[in-house]
Amino acid sequence: MNLNIYQIEKSYLTLIDTIIENGGEITPEQENELAITKESLETKGRSYGYVIKSLETDIDVIDAEIKRLSALKSSRNKIIDRMKETVSNAMQMFEIDKLETPTLKISFRKSESVEVPNIDLLDKEFVVEKITYSANKTAIKEAIKLGVTVVGATLNVNKNIQIK
Repeated sequence: MNLNIYQIEKSYLTLIDTIIENGGEITPEQENELAITKESLETKGRSYGYVIKSLETDIDVIDAEIKRLSALKSSRNKIIDRMKETVSNAMQMFEIDKLETPTLKISFRKSESVEVPNIDLLDKEFVVEKITYSANKTAIKEAIKLGVTVVGATLNVNKNIQIK
């Protein structure tokens, strides 16, 4: 019988319920079934662990490829920016507003932007105040560990699986 981890867990819980219903008495058959379930879980767990490690290795390779492609993209964007600046400077120097071929048009587009070198000089009507709040989780954790009751916060202990 080749069970997956979900089936092993379900079978184990059913077996435990039966043992509890019998007042905690374990029959030889139940003891044998418990041993098989534990062995099956260890085997399946190991298999899952190897698959997880393999997938994590794949993720590392993918991350490296993303980094490599990002560097290529960044390099090309820098080249584009330099070339655009060169063409723009040359067009402005020769006072040319538009270059046109049958398949390409290069021209200037007007845009507006507001620059504020010193916000303190602005009238209050032109200033927006933004206030944000966030919890200081480090301080909360330390306080709770020291026995202080922090209303609105709890310290949870998590069990995170680790595969090495």
